Amino acid sequence: MKTLSKLDWKKGNGLLPAIIQHAKTRQVLMLGFMNEEALAKTLKTKKVWFYSRTKKRLWMKGETSKHILRVVDVKVDCDNDTLLISAIPNGPTCHTGAISCFDQDGKTFALADLFEVIESRKKANPKDSYTAYLFSKGLAKICAKVKEESGEVIKAATRETRKRLIEESVDVLYHLFVLLSHKKIGLEEIEKEAARRHAAKN
Repeated sequence: MKTLSKLDWKKGNGLLPAIIQHAKTRQVLMLGFMNEEALAKTLKTKKVWFYSRTKKRLWMKGETSKHILRVVDVKVDCDNDTLLISAIPNGPTCHTGAISCFDQDGKTFALADLFEVIESRKKANPKDSYTAYLFSKGLAKICAKVKEESGEVIKAATRETRKRLIEESVDVLYHLFVLLSHKKIGLEEIEKEAARRHAAKN
């Protein structure tokens, strides 16, 4: 990145704050500090490295817990003194077991998290998983479930309660995500298309 050559290391006495953001959900995961060496290792290894101000050394996030952060993108703010790093976490980011260091109860759950669970079931193929069962049955079965659940959404909207509509909406989204995963379409591709349409209208 050309902008990295303009980073203002002097303002923070050789350190820059680095905000780590989930590349898919956009949730802020943690804040750390990098010196030039930590940033260089982050860019080279595609894993997030920090500089510990207390231990006075470099450390890789997940070097003990194995919950590493795989780098997707690195951006710099307008003042060239703060980094925004998009990453995919391999497990919870916070040492407490929470997804984010800013969510101590660990209850935050986004639609992108659901998609990731579906993708993980697809890879692991556990025996008792309904998701794995759907993948094993193939496209026809998955499409049939999307059609069935779409009908349930319409039924809930026209004849049933608001609560039922919410429940059926989750069901149809789940099965739609299974379909997308089966066709090897990532959720980020859907978001990209939605953003393209939004930009075209504005």
